[in-house]
Amino acid sequence: MSSALERSRFVLVIGGGQAGLAAGYWLKRQDMPFLIVEGGARIGDVWRQRYASLSLFTTRAFSALPGMALAGDADGYAGRDEFADYLEAYAGRFALPIRLSTSVQRLRAGPQGSFLADLSDGGTLAATHVIVATGGFQAPVVPAIARGFGAQIPQLTPESFGAGESLPDGPVLVVGDGASGRDLAVLASASHPVMLATGKPRKLVPERVLGKSIWWWLRCLGLMRAPSASFLGKALRRRDPFPDRDRGLASLARRGIDLRPRLTAAEGDTAVFADGERRQVAAVVWAVGYRDRTDWIEIPGALGDEGRLLHDAGVSPVSGLAYVGRPWQRNRASALVMGAGEDARRIVEAIKRADTDRRIAAAMPPRAAEPR
Repeated sequence: MSSALERSRFVLVIGGGQAGLAAGYWLKRQDMPFLIVEGGARIGDVWRQRYASLSLFTTRAFSALPGMALAGDADGYAGRDEFADYLEAYAGRFALPIRLSTSVQRLRAGPQGSFLADLSDGGTLAATHVIVATGGFQAPVVPAIARGFGAQIPQLTPESFGAGESLPDGPVLVVGDGASGRDLAVLASASHPVMLATGKPRKLVPERVLGKSIWWWLRCLGLMRAPSASFLGKALRRRDPFPDRDRGLASLARRGIDLRPRLTAAEGDTAVFADGERRQVAAVVWAVGYRDRTDWIEIPGALGDEGRLLHDAGVSPVSGLAYVGRPWQRNRASALVMGAGEDARRIVEAIKRADTDRRIAAAMPPRAAEPR
C-alpha cells in the first residue's frame, strides 16, 4: 500500500442517522479512525422532515442507542422531534466526528482495494473501509398509477406531508394502510374528509400483554432475534405485524375515515377502487413504501439485479464494504432503533478483525520457495 494511502486509512460511515451513529460509537470504542458524513444540516434532520405525528415503533425502553438512554416514560413512544434531538445529543455526548451538509454523490473503487467517495462539496475522501448507513427508507415510492391524476391534484408522501398544512380543501385520499398510512389518515382527518385505500391484510398486535410491552415479549421469546433466513424470520417478514396503537381499521372507521379497497386507477380528480366505486379527491398521499437509492454506488460486485444491495448480514461480497440499518439485515430488529447497536457492533468487530489480519499478513516476511 502506498504511503499516501496509508495515511488516509480510516472508516468512512455514510449517513448520520441512528445506524451511522451506532457505528460511530463502536468505531470509537475500538479506537479506529473514522468520519461520518451526513447530508442534513443537523443530526436528526431526516426525522424532522417526516410527518408531524410520527413516533417510533418501539417504546423508549427499546429505542436507545448503545451507551445513552432515551429519557422519558420508558413505556411511552418518542415523537419525531424528540428522537431527532436525542440523536443530535448522542453525537455530541460521544464527540463523534461528523461532517454535516455533505452527501456522497459517488462511491467508487480506489487503488489497492481502497474506496473513493466523491462528495457534494466537490471533495473526495479515500477510505480503507466503508459502512453504508443510509437506512432502508430513502425514496418514497410513488407508483405509476399516480400519473393518472391531473396536475391540479397535489400528491404528497410521508416526507412532504408535514402537518398537512399544504392540503387543499376537499377529500384527501391516503393510499397504503401500513403504519405510516394509518398515521397520515388520522392526521389528515382532523381537518379533512379522508379515504384510506387499503391493500393486503395487516396483522396488528396489542401494545401490551399481561402488563408488559409487546416488544418485551417479542424480545424475551426470541422473535426479534430470529434470523431473516429462518422459518420464523420468513414468517414474520410475510406477516410484518405492527402494534395496534388505536390504528385498527375499526378504530379508523370510528374516526370517520372512509375505508376503501385497493386503488386501481386514477382519472383526473377521480380515484377508482377495486370494487368499482369512483370518488373525487382533492389531494393524494402515497404511503406505499420506500425504495433504495443505490445508483451512486459504483463498486463492481456490490449491487445485484435492479440495483439491489448484495450482503450477508450486512457484509458485502466486496472486501471492506459493509452496511448497517438495512431492513432484515440480520433479523426483525435490524431496521429498528433497537437493532442498530448490535448490528453496528458486529460490523465494526468484523472490520477490526479484517484490519488486524491484514496488518499481520503485511508484517510477515515472505515465505521462501520450497525446494523441488
